Amino acid sequence: MTDEQQGSGDGRYPARRSWSAPLLKVIGNLAGEGKGNAIEPVQTPAGSAVVDCAVYLDGKRKGGRLNYRDAYEQAKASEAEAFVWLGIHEPSVKEFAEIAAVFGLDDLAIEHAQTRDSRPTIQRAADSTFLTLRTTRYVEHPELTETSEVVETGAIMIFVGPRFVITLRRGAPGALGPIRADLEGQPDRLAMGPWAVAHAICDRLVDTYLDVSDAIETDLDALEAHVFAPQSRSSRIAHIYQLKRELMEFKRAVAPLQRPLAALIDERGLVPKEIRRYLRDVNDHLIRVVERIAAYDDLIGSIMQARLAQITVDQNNDMRKIASWAAIAATQTAIAGIYGMNFAFMPELQTKYGYPAVLAIMFIASIGLYRVFRKSGWL
Repeated sequence: MTDEQQGSGDGRYPARRSWSAPLLKVIGNLAGEGKGNAIEPVQTPAGSAVVDCAVYLDGKRKGGRLNYRDAYEQAKASEAEAFVWLGIHEPSVKEFAEIAAVFGLDDLAIEHAQTRDSRPTIQRAADSTFLTLRTTRYVEHPELTETSEVVETGAIMIFVGPRFVITLRRGAPGALGPIRADLEGQPDRLAMGPWAVAHAICDRLVDTYLDVSDAIETDLDALEAHVFAPQSRSSRIAHIYQLKRELMEFKRAVAPLQRPLAALIDERGLVPKEIRRYLRDVNDHLIRVVERIAAYDDLIGSIMQARLAQITVDQNNDMRKIASWAAIAATQTAIAGIYGMNFAFMPELQTKYGYPAVLAIMFIASIGLYRVFRKSGWL
Protein backbone atom coordinates (compact mmCIF):
# COMPACT_ATOMS: atom_id res chain seq x y z
CA MET A 1 0.00 0.00 0.00
CA THR A 2 1.11 3.58 -0.54
CA ASP A 3 1.59 6.03 2.29
CA GLU A 4 -1.68 7.75 1.53
CA GLN A 5 -3.54 4.48 1.93
CA GLN A 6 -2.09 4.30 5.42
CA GLY A 7 -3.03 7.90 6.16
CA SER A 8 0.62 9.01 6.35
CA GLY A 9 0.80 11.04 3.14
CA ASP A 10 3.57 11.07 0.59
CA GLY A 11 6.08 8.23 0.21
CA ARG A 12 9.65 7.83 -1.02
CA TYR A 13 10.74 5.68 -3.93
CA PRO A 14 14.29 4.92 -5.05
CA ALA A 15 14.26 5.04 -8.89
CA ARG A 16 11.95 6.04 -11.71
CA ARG A 17 10.07 3.63 -14.00
CA SER A 18 7.57 3.89 -16.77
CA TRP A 19 4.22 5.63 -16.28
CA SER A 20 2.41 2.73 -17.93
CA ALA A 21 1.59 1.16 -14.53
CA PRO A 22 -1.67 2.38 -12.97
CA LEU A 23 -1.72 5.15 -10.38
CA LEU A 24 -5.14 4.48 -8.93
CA LYS A 25 -7.34 1.50 -8.29
CA VAL A 26 -11.09 1.96 -8.36
CA ILE A 27 -13.14 0.14 -5.73
CA GLY A 28 -16.46 -0.32 -7.44
CA ASN A 29 -17.50 2.22 -10.04
CA LEU A 30 -19.31 5.51 -9.85
CA ALA A 31 -22.64 3.98 -10.72
CA GLY A 32 -22.83 0.58 -9.08
CA GLU A 33 -21.96 -1.91 -6.36
CA GLY A 34 -23.31 0.43 -3.67
CA LYS A 35 -19.87 1.83 -2.77
CA GLY A 36 -20.30 5.36 -4.04
CA ASN A 37 -17.14 7.08 -5.18
CA ALA A 38 -14.74 5.38 -2.80
CA ILE A 39 -11.44 4.56 -4.44
CA GLU A 40 -8.20 3.11 -3.22
CA PRO A 41 -4.81 4.12 -4.63
CA VAL A 42 -2.80 1.21 -5.90
CA GLN A 43 0.92 0.74 -5.45
CA THR A 44 2.77 3.53 -7.23
CA PRO A 45 5.43 2.26 -9.63
CA ALA A 46 8.75 1.87 -7.86
CA GLY A 47 10.93 4.88 -8.45
CA SER A 48 8.10 7.32 -9.07
CA ALA A 49 7.78 10.42 -6.91
CA VAL A 50 4.03 10.53 -7.58
CA VAL A 51 2.07 9.57 -4.47
CA ASP A 52 -1.47 10.21 -5.71
CA CYS A 53 -3.14 11.76 -8.73
CA ALA A 54 -6.86 12.29 -9.09
CA VAL A 55 -9.41 14.29 -11.04
CA TYR A 56 -12.10 16.02 -8.99
CA LEU A 57 -15.40 17.00 -10.56
CA ASP A 58 -17.99 18.87 -8.51
CA GLY A 59 -16.03 18.00 -5.40
CA LYS A 60 -16.02 14.26 -6.07
CA ARG A 61 -13.10 12.13 -7.05
CA LYS A 62 -13.45 10.52 -10.47
CA GLY A 63 -12.39 6.93 -10.90
CA GLY A 64 -10.09 5.64 -13.58
CA ARG A 65 -6.55 4.46 -14.17
CA LEU A 66 -4.94 7.74 -15.21
CA ASN A 67 -1.47 9.11 -14.96
CA TYR A 68 -1.00 12.84 -14.48
CA ARG A 69 -0.89 13.51 -18.23
CA ASP A 70 -4.19 11.80 -18.90
CA ALA A 71 -5.74 13.25 -15.75
CA TYR A 72 -4.83 16.81 -16.79
CA GLU A 73 -6.15 16.29 -20.29
CA GLN A 74 -9.38 14.94 -18.86
CA ALA A 75 -9.75 17.93 -16.53
CA LYS A 76 -9.14 20.41 -19.34
CA ALA A 77 -11.63 18.62 -21.58
CA SER A 78 -14.36 18.72 -18.95
CA GLU A 79 -17.02 21.39 -19.36
CA ALA A 80 -17.51 21.57 -15.59
CA GLU A 81 -14.96 22.98 -13.15
CA ALA A 82 -12.86 19.82 -12.86
CA PHE A 83 -9.29 19.93 -11.65
CA VAL A 84 -6.35 17.59 -11.02
CA TRP A 85 -4.66 17.19 -7.66
CA LEU A 86 -1.21 15.71 -8.16
CA GLY A 87 0.77 14.86 -5.03
CA ILE A 88 4.51 14.20 -5.35
CA HIS A 89 7.29 13.62 -2.84
CA GLU A 90 11.02 14.20 -3.32
CA PRO A 91 10.98 14.16 -7.13
CA SER A 92 14.20 14.03 -9.09
CA VAL A 93 15.11 17.01 -11.25
CA LYS A 94 14.32 15.05 -14.41
CA GLU A 95 10.94 13.81 -13.23
CA PHE A 96 9.83 17.20 -11.98
CA ALA A 97 10.91 18.76 -15.27
CA GLU A 98 8.58 16.35 -17.07
CA ILE A 99 5.72 17.24 -14.74
CA ALA A 100 6.42 20.95 -15.17
CA ALA A 101 6.33 20.57 -18.95
CA VAL A 102 2.92 18.87 -18.84
CA PHE A 103 1.34 21.51 -16.61
CA GLY A 104 3.22 24.50 -18.07
CA LEU A 105 4.80 25.64 -14.83
CA ASP A 106 6.85 28.83 -14.61
CA ASP A 107 10.62 28.39 -14.90
CA LEU A 108 11.35 30.54 -11.85
CA ALA A 109 8.90 28.55 -9.75
CA ILE A 110 10.53 25.33 -10.94
CA GLU A 111 13.92 26.63 -9.83
CA HIS A 112 12.59 27.49 -6.36
CA ALA A 113 10.90 24.10 -6.10
CA GLN A 114 14.31 22.40 -6.29
CA THR A 115 15.49 24.24 -3.17
CA ARG A 116 14.99 22.38 0.08
CA ASP A 117 15.35 25.30 2.47
CA SER A 118 13.21 27.89 0.71
CA ARG A 119 11.52 30.50 2.84
CA PRO A 120 7.72 30.71 2.76
CA THR A 121 6.87 32.78 -0.28
CA ILE A 122 4.28 33.36 -2.99
CA GLN A 123 4.92 33.98 -6.71
CA ARG A 124 2.47 34.61 -9.50
CA ALA A 125 3.00 33.63 -13.11
CA ALA A 126 0.72 34.03 -16.11
CA ASP A 127 -1.40 30.93 -15.52
CA SER A 128 -0.43 29.69 -12.08
CA THR A 129 0.52 30.67 -8.56
CA PHE A 130 3.43 29.17 -6.64
CA LEU A 131 3.28 28.97 -2.85
CA THR A 132 6.05 27.67 -0.58
CA LEU A 133 5.24 26.53 2.95
CA ARG A 134 7.46 25.12 5.68
CA THR A 135 6.38 21.97 7.48
CA THR A 136 7.24 21.23 11.10
CA ARG A 137 7.11 18.27 13.45
CA TYR A 138 7.90 17.99 17.14
CA VAL A 139 10.51 15.32 17.86
CA GLU A 140 9.89 13.42 21.07
CA HIS A 141 12.92 13.13 23.37
CA PRO A 142 13.24 11.65 26.88
CA GLU A 143 15.26 14.62 28.11
CA LEU A 144 16.79 17.76 26.71
CA THR A 145 20.48 17.42 25.92
CA GLU A 146 22.99 19.55 24.06
CA THR A 147 22.30 17.53 20.88
CA SER A 148 18.53 16.95 21.19
CA GLU A 149 16.47 17.50 18.05
CA VAL A 150 13.29 19.23 19.14
CA VAL A 151 11.81 20.45 15.85
CA GLU A 152 12.12 18.80 12.43
CA THR A 153 11.26 20.88 9.37
CA GLY A 154 10.49 20.23 5.74
CA ALA A 155 8.79 22.04 2.87
CA ILE A 156 5.67 21.90 0.74
CA MET A 157 5.45 23.66 -2.60
CA ILE A 158 1.96 24.24 -4.00
CA PHE A 159 1.36 25.07 -7.66
CA VAL A 160 -2.18 26.31 -8.24
CA GLY A 161 -3.62 26.72 -11.72
CA PRO A 162 -7.15 27.01 -13.15
CA ARG A 163 -7.41 23.24 -13.63
CA PHE A 164 -4.77 21.79 -11.36
CA VAL A 165 -3.07 21.88 -7.99
CA ILE A 166 0.32 20.23 -7.55
CA THR A 167 1.69 19.58 -4.08
CA LEU A 168 5.40 18.84 -3.85
CA ARG A 169 6.66 17.74 -0.46
CA ARG A 170 10.26 17.59 0.70
CA GLY A 171 11.28 16.11 4.03
CA ALA A 172 9.44 13.81 6.42
CA PRO A 173 7.00 16.26 8.11
CA GLY A 174 3.77 17.41 6.50
CA ALA A 175 2.13 14.24 5.21
CA LEU A 176 -0.78 15.17 2.91
CA GLY A 177 -2.64 11.87 2.93
CA PRO A 178 -4.89 12.82 5.86
CA ILE A 179 -5.65 16.20 4.27
CA ARG A 180 -6.71 14.58 1.00
CA ALA A 181 -8.87 12.09 2.88
CA ASP A 182 -10.57 14.87 4.87
CA LEU A 183 -11.27 16.92 1.77
CA GLU A 184 -12.68 13.95 -0.11
CA GLY A 185 -15.12 13.59 2.77
CA GLN A 186 -16.23 17.22 2.21
CA PRO A 187 -17.18 17.50 -1.46
CA ASP A 188 -18.68 20.96 -0.94
CA ARG A 189 -15.24 22.31 -0.09
CA LEU A 190 -13.50 20.49 -2.92
CA ALA A 191 -16.09 21.90 -5.30
CA MET A 192 -14.55 25.34 -4.65
CA GLY A 193 -11.62 24.31 -6.82
CA PRO A 194 -7.82 24.13 -6.45
CA TRP A 195 -7.66 26.95 -3.92
CA ALA A 196 -9.73 24.87 -1.52
CA VAL A 197 -6.82 22.39 -1.48
CA ALA A 198 -4.31 25.21 -0.89
CA HIS A 199 -6.40 26.51 2.01
CA ALA A 200 -6.75 23.05 3.56
CA ILE A 201 -2.97 22.56 3.48
CA CYS A 202 -2.30 26.00 5.00
CA ASP A 203 -4.90 25.37 7.67
CA ARG A 204 -3.46 21.98 8.61
CA LEU A 205 0.12 23.29 8.68
CA VAL A 206 -0.77 26.20 10.96
CA ASP A 207 -2.63 23.80 13.26
CA THR A 208 0.59 21.77 13.33
CA TYR A 209 2.50 24.93 14.27
CA LEU A 210 0.16 25.34 17.25
CA ASP A 211 0.75 21.74 18.32
CA VAL A 212 4.53 22.14 18.06
CA SER A 213 4.42 25.39 20.01
CA ASP A 214 2.45 23.66 22.78
CA ALA A 215 5.07 20.90 22.97
CA ILE A 216 7.92 23.45 23.07
CA GLU A 217 6.12 25.27 25.88
CA THR A 218 6.12 22.02 27.87
CA ASP A 219 9.88 21.71 27.32
CA LEU A 220 10.35 25.30 28.43
CA ASP A 221 8.33 24.78 31.60
CA ALA A 222 10.38 21.69 32.47
CA LEU A 223 13.65 23.50 31.76
CA GLU A 224 12.63 26.52 33.81
CA ALA A 225 11.58 24.34 36.77
CA HIS A 226 14.89 22.47 36.59
CA VAL A 227 17.06 25.57 36.39
CA PHE A 228 15.36 27.26 39.36
CA ALA A 229 14.98 24.13 41.51
CA PRO A 230 16.61 24.77 44.96
CA GLN A 231 18.76 21.62 44.86
CA SER A 232 19.49 21.56 41.14
CA ARG A 233 22.49 23.26 39.58
CA SER A 234 23.27 20.69 36.91
CA SER A 235 21.60 22.37 33.90
CA ARG A 236 24.26 23.15 31.35
CA ILE A 237 24.18 26.27 29.25
CA ALA A 238 24.54 24.03 26.18
CA HIS A 239 21.15 22.43 26.91
CA ILE A 240 19.44 25.81 27.07
CA TYR A 241 21.21 27.02 23.96
CA GLN A 242 20.18 23.88 22.05
CA LEU A 243 16.52 24.56 22.81
CA LYS A 244 17.00 28.15 21.68
CA ARG A 245 18.52 26.94 18.39
CA GLU A 246 15.59 24.61 17.80
CA LEU A 247 13.18 27.43 18.57
CA MET A 248 14.94 29.61 16.02
CA GLU A 249 14.56 26.87 13.42
CA PHE A 250 10.85 26.76 14.22
CA LYS A 251 10.66 30.55 13.97
CA ARG A 252 12.31 30.57 10.53
CA ALA A 253 9.67 28.11 9.35
CA VAL A 254 6.68 29.97 10.76
CA ALA A 255 7.23 33.72 10.90
CA PRO A 256 7.95 34.37 7.16
CA LEU A 257 4.58 32.83 6.23
CA GLN A 258 2.75 35.94 7.43
CA ARG A 259 3.49 37.98 4.32
CA PRO A 260 2.50 35.32 1.71
CA LEU A 261 -0.68 34.54 3.63
CA ALA A 262 -1.60 38.22 3.80
CA ALA A 263 -0.95 38.50 0.07
CA LEU A 264 -3.36 35.62 -0.63
CA ILE A 265 -6.05 37.26 1.49
CA ASP A 266 -5.72 40.43 -0.61
CA GLU A 267 -5.84 38.58 -3.96
CA ARG A 268 -9.45 39.41 -4.79
CA GLY A 269 -9.24 38.44 -8.44
CA LEU A 270 -7.31 35.23 -7.83
CA VAL A 271 -8.59 33.56 -4.67
CA PRO A 272 -12.36 32.98 -4.30
CA LYS A 273 -14.07 35.15 -1.71
CA GLU A 274 -15.09 32.21 0.49
CA ILE A 275 -11.53 30.85 0.50
CA ARG A 276 -10.17 34.27 1.46
CA ARG A 277 -12.53 34.27 4.43
CA TYR A 278 -11.14 30.93 5.53
CA LEU A 279 -7.58 32.18 5.03
CA ARG A 280 -8.22 35.07 7.42
CA ASP A 281 -8.96 32.54 10.14
CA VAL A 282 -5.74 30.70 9.29
CA ASN A 283 -3.85 33.99 9.49
CA ASP A 284 -5.27 34.68 12.96
CA HIS A 285 -3.94 31.32 14.15
CA LEU A 286 -0.58 32.03 12.53
CA ILE A 287 -0.30 35.36 14.34
CA ARG A 288 -0.96 33.54 17.61
CA VAL A 289 1.89 31.12 16.90
CA VAL A 290 4.29 33.94 16.01
CA GLU A 291 3.43 35.74 19.24
CA ARG A 292 4.05 32.55 21.19
CA ILE A 293 7.45 32.09 19.56
CA ALA A 294 8.44 35.66 20.48
CA ALA A 295 7.40 35.02 24.09
CA TYR A 296 9.30 31.72 24.17
CA ASP A 297 12.41 33.42 22.78
CA ASP A 298 12.29 36.04 25.54
CA LEU A 299 11.74 33.35 28.17
CA ILE A 300 14.69 31.26 26.96
CA GLY A 301 16.85 34.39 27.02
CA SER A 302 15.78 35.06 30.60
CA ILE A 303 16.45 31.46 31.62
CA MET A 304 19.91 31.61 30.07
CA GLN A 305 20.74 34.88 31.84
CA ALA A 306 19.48 33.45 35.11
CA ARG A 307 21.60 30.33 34.67
CA LEU A 308 24.68 32.45 33.89
CA ALA A 309 24.00 34.47 37.04
CA GLN A 310 23.73 31.21 39.01
CA ILE A 311 27.05 30.03 37.63
CA THR A 312 28.69 33.34 38.59
CA VAL A 313 27.29 33.13 42.12
CA ASP A 314 28.39 29.51 42.45
CA GLN A 315 31.89 30.42 41.29
CA ASN A 316 32.07 33.29 43.79
CA ASN A 317 30.96 30.97 46.58
CA ASP A 318 33.61 28.46 45.60
CA MET A 319 36.29 31.16 45.57
CA ARG A 320 35.26 32.37 49.04
CA LYS A 321 35.43 28.82 50.41
CA ILE A 322 38.85 28.33 48.88
CA ALA A 323 40.04 31.65 50.28
CA SER A 324 38.67 30.80 53.75
CA TRP A 325 40.42 27.45 53.94
CA ALA A 326 43.59 29.04 52.56
CA ALA A 327 43.49 31.62 55.36
CA ILE A 328 43.06 28.90 57.98
CA ALA A 329 45.93 26.92 56.50
CA ALA A 330 48.08 30.05 56.22
CA THR A 331 47.79 30.67 59.97
CA GLN A 332 49.18 27.23 60.75
CA THR A 333 51.85 27.64 58.11
CA ALA A 334 52.95 30.97 59.55
CA ILE A 335 53.32 29.62 63.11
CA ALA A 336 55.13 26.49 61.92
CA GLY A 337 57.34 28.60 59.69
CA ILE A 338 58.42 30.82 62.54
CA TYR A 339 59.39 27.92 64.74
CA GLY A 340 61.16 26.29 61.83
CA MET A 341 63.72 29.11 61.60
CA ASN A 342 65.99 27.30 64.13
CA PHE A 343 67.09 30.44 66.04
CA ALA A 344 68.79 29.73 69.33
CA PHE A 345 66.78 32.26 71.32
CA MET A 346 63.05 31.79 70.64
CA PRO A 347 60.12 31.77 73.06
CA GLU A 348 59.27 28.49 74.72
CA LEU A 349 62.12 26.54 73.13
CA GLN A 350 63.37 25.43 76.54
CA THR A 351 59.92 25.15 78.12
CA LYS A 352 58.70 21.67 78.98
CA TYR A 353 55.22 22.25 77.58
CA GLY A 354 56.16 24.66 74.79
CA TYR A 355 55.48 22.21 71.95
CA PRO A 356 51.92 21.27 73.02
CA ALA A 357 51.24 24.93 73.84
CA VAL A 358 52.09 25.99 70.27
CA LEU A 359 49.92 23.17 68.89
CA ALA A 360 47.05 24.35 71.08
CA ILE A 361 47.48 27.91 69.81
CA MET A 362 47.41 26.66 66.22
CA PHE A 363 44.27 24.62 66.90
CA ILE A 364 42.48 27.49 68.67
CA ALA A 365 43.40 29.89 65.85
CA SER A 366 41.97 27.46 63.29
CA ILE A 367 38.71 27.03 65.21
CA GLY A 368 38.41 30.78 65.67
CA LEU A 369 38.95 31.54 61.99
CA TYR A 370 36.54 28.76 60.97
CA ARG A 371 33.78 30.22 63.17
CA VAL A 372 34.41 33.72 61.81
CA PHE A 373 34.21 32.56 58.18
CA ARG A 374 31.21 30.35 58.94
CA LYS A 375 29.35 33.21 60.53
CA SER A 376 30.07 35.52 57.59
CA GLY A 377 28.77 32.90 55.12
CA TRP A 378 32.08 32.11 53.47
CA LEU A 379 32.04 28.52 54.68
